[in-house]
Formats: sequence, structure tokens, C-alpha cells
Amino acid sequence: MLKQLFRPRNVAIAIVIFFVAIQAVPVWAWQTNPPVVTDVAWTTPEAASIARRACYDCHSNETVWPWYSKIAPVSWLVTYDVIKGRNELNFSLPLREPAELAQEIAEVVRNGEMPPRAYLLTHPEAKLTPPEVQTLIAGTPGATDGLTSEHDDD
Repeated sequence: MLKQLFRPRNVAIAIVIFFVAIQAVPVWAWQTNPPVVTDVAWTTPEAASIARRACYDCHSNETVWPWYSKIAPVSWLVTYDVIKGRNELNFSLPLREPAELAQEIAEVVRNGEMPPRAYLLTHPEAKLTPPEVQTLIAGTPGATDGLTSEHDDD
């Protein structure tokens, strides 16, 4: 009896039923783009362009929701990442202290924490070259010359 239950055909049917059933979880209801209250006053157009390309999908109210963001379980991950990103930093809302923000952006971008590797798998255009990292850091409101140079850990 148990052997019949776990036949490849029955397992495949169970997987299909499970996949169809999880589509009923409506995470797409949270996939919204609220109004943009303000925009960051990037100090250079190049920095603004780099930020829009590499950061705004998760860190603004201007998210481009791709087709696969509507299909569970990927939709759960994408929606979670965007909500988490917007809660951490949202370029569409008034920003906190510019110098503090600039320091934090410099740190996570320079360390390669942002954009995340998982995001780069489906958005290779968001990968930042070293000159783009420097341009983004230098163009962040509140940035100072100290942020744009490499830090020595000696």
C-alpha cells in the first residue's frame, strides 16, 4: 500500500497539487507601489542613475514587479525582500540624517552587501563596478570626501 502511494506518478501529482494550492496565498496583495513622497537629491546624475538601476527595486516605492514575482513560492521571497528593503531604507520617503545615511550606504555598497547576490542572479545589470561604487558613494547626499576614499583597516 505504501509503495503505491509513493510511486513517481503519485508524487508528481502531489507536487502539482501542492504548487497549485500555494498560489492561493495572496502575497501579490502586498506588492504595491505607494505614492512617492519625495526623491533623493543625488549630487550627480550618474549617482542617481546607478541608484535607480541597482537599488530602487527594493529601496523605493518605484519597484518593478517582474512576472515571476506573482508565482509562489518566489512571490513570497520577492515580496519579503522588498518589504524588508523599504523598511530599512526607502528613497521615496523623507530620509534620515544625510551623513548617517551616506556612511551606511558607503559601508554596505563597498562591502558588497548591496545589491544582494540573489538579486543579481535575475538582475545582472544591477552589478556595480568599482568605479560605479565610488560614483554612487560620492553622489549620495551627505557624502564627504572621507567616504569616497578607501578605508585602511591597519
